[in-house]
Amino acid sequence: MTAITPTRRRELRAKAHHLHPVVIVGHHGLTAAVLKEIDVNLLAHELIKIRVFSEDRAQRDVMLESICTELDAAAVQHIGRLLVLWRPAPAKVEVPAPTARARSKDRCAKSATGRKANTMAKSTPQARRPRSPLARTTARGSAPRAPSSKTRQPSVQAARRRRQGT
Repeated sequence: MTAITPTRRRELRAKAHHLHPVVIVGHHGLTAAVLKEIDVNLLAHELIKIRVFSEDRAQRDVMLESICTELDAAAVQHIGRLLVLWRPAPAKVEVPAPTARARSKDRCAKSATGRKANTMAKSTPQARRPRSPLARTTARGSAPRAPSSKTRQPSVQAARRRRQGT
């Protein structure tokens, strides 16, 4: 079981405050499948919340201890039916990048049938087609409608009458 300092525990509790439970332990208890899910989520997130549907606090304490010992995690908090666990992320293994020559050989590799080997078809995203400068049509494909009579411009004669005050 990983040990953490009280200051680190306080920091982790503050980070876990906004998290939602990612694993729920039901009435069947701590099964192998539940442990696997907890392990997968600890690998992905480092800090997780677990909701336990058990009425007995002592049973939840035992569950927390067994999870921590089996998965080498640290118990951050046990409040109500929520358990907060933390496990540091494993060190990433650096894979050396392939050289330009090796990449060109991979692209030109052919299988026994003479076809190219399975490679990604689209390694870069395609560019979008530029928008047409023409006005769009309606959903049914007809041309845009003319403005209704309510928005029509007043006639020249009506404008003259208004200017003269008649």
